[in-house]
Amino acid sequence: MRKRLIICASYIIAGVCLSLHAQESNVSDSSRSENRSPILSDKKNTIDTVAPIISEKKVVLVDSITFNKNIEFKPDSKKAVIYSAIFPGLGQLYNRKYWKLPIVYGGVLGLTYAITWNGRTYGDYKQAFNDLVLQTGDSYKNYYSGSPDDYPGGRQGFQDLLKRRKDFYRRNRDLAIIVAVGVYGLCMLDAYVDAQLYDFDMSPDLSMRVTPVFWPATAYSKAGFGLQCNIYF
Repeated sequence: MRKRLIICASYIIAGVCLSLHAQESNVSDSSRSENRSPILSDKKNTIDTVAPIISEKKVVLVDSITFNKNIEFKPDSKKAVIYSAIFPGLGQLYNRKYWKLPIVYGGVLGLTYAITWNGRTYGDYKQAFNDLVLQTGDSYKNYYSGSPDDYPGGRQGFQDLLKRRKDFYRRNRDLAIIVAVGVYGLCMLDAYVDAQLYDFDMSPDLSMRVTPVFWPATAYSKAGFGLQCNIYF
């Protein structure tokens, strides 16, 4: 009998403990759910408030630089002349007349060589002539190794020879300088004309008509026949 009471009491105590443990677990679960719910609600609210802002915000990309590839090139005649005056050939390069550059630079190099070579040779003959006349040196021996008195025509003949050659190369040097100035001006003129006539429209309908003509007699001339040439463009 006593054992039965002890067993019943132990069952009752175990049941009470289980019920208390179940209540505590329910309370802890409810507290956790209450602690989590505000965070979830806050996140949901922030997502709901941010979404319209993102959806309403429009990104517009403005291209501030526009390139018009259909713009036709038209050179400025003033710029072409200025570029050609700075250095020969720059005006033709600005006008996009590239085929003229070999002609321009070929002429410039040729004239530069002519000026320098004739000037150097003129200086050598001038020095030899002065040394022979003033007897201040012997550079004249570069042109005649013997004595000037043994030259055919004597010393005076040798002086005349040096003077003629000196004058000849000086004229060539001066002529090359004049031609170089003319080429320089011609390059400027060519650059200006090319820029002015860059968009000149020449009609492809170019024809020529030859017709017979009769000239009646006048008080100053007789009647005659001829041909008249008419060019249409």
